[in-house]
Amino acid sequence: MQNTNHLLMIRPVSFGYNAQTAVNNSFQIASNDETVSEKAVKEFDLFVDVLTKNGVDVTVVEDTLEPHTPDSIFPNNWISFHEDGTVCIYPMFAENRRDERKKQVLDEIEEKFIIKNTINFSHYESKNIFLEGTGSMVLDRDNKIAYACLSKRTEKKLLEKFCHAFGYSHVAFISVDAQQKPIYHTNVMMCVAEEYVVTCLDSITDIFEKEKIIATIKNSGKEIIEISYDQMNHFAGNMLQVKNKNDKKLLVMSTQAFRNLDTEQIQKLQSFNRIIHSDISTIETNGGGSARCMMAEIFLQPK
Repeated sequence: MQNTNHLLMIRPVSFGYNAQTAVNNSFQIASNDETVSEKAVKEFDLFVDVLTKNGVDVTVVEDTLEPHTPDSIFPNNWISFHEDGTVCIYPMFAENRRDERKKQVLDEIEEKFIIKNTINFSHYESKNIFLEGTGSMVLDRDNKIAYACLSKRTEKKLLEKFCHAFGYSHVAFISVDAQQKPIYHTNVMMCVAEEYVVTCLDSITDIFEKEKIIATIKNSGKEIIEISYDQMNHFAGNMLQVKNKNDKKLLVMSTQAFRNLDTEQIQKLQSFNRIIHSDISTIETNGGGSARCMMAEIFLQPK
């Protein structure tokens, strides 16, 4: 099952620019606005409202003031949920992001869903080995393929361990931005949906790696929809396909991402699914992540 109707989202209480993540996230821009946290909460609530009005089930967990976790709004980096009932916990690059792994989150998930098993990779932090969930990996769940652009936040050794644990194959590659700096998370340059893959192929400079990715996607039966560097910089790769309570597919993105797609791309995407979007510009600017980063998909069986 590539997409789900159930999402986990963390409502922020102290969102803000995180200097610890900015060292290798070129999408982050510090703001002097003293109302960033309040604006982020409003954007979050409106985004959840868009999702729920379109029939998506969202489990919202309120963050806590202590410990201070400025990036808690991006839960898909530290946790993932799988169809076999497994919960996977991941090691995080930034020390202050490790505190996002709060017991209350799992407690609230367990109230609604059946958890059969937990795999915890977080101990790799002591060895400076990181794999930041479905930020580091973009999963083709139907074909059991994990796409991953390698960086300080995405170690190949741990990618291989994940794949062994979950029965996936992997396609690892190097992806860089227009300034030739490594892209920090795969999910800003790639989105895998049921029938297509949105990706910035220009960011993969090694011709053999690019050819392998193209061949893998085509062999999986999916169509490639390319985006440019500029579109990627406006988070047009940071999308997620979900489904609503009527099993209708939806492609979720930010308003900024939507506005930076051209007419042909929008028409192509809408031929597969309806598009929904919400303005989360404060979150995007200060957090360096967008819509997909805010949604942790829940594939567990509901109680």
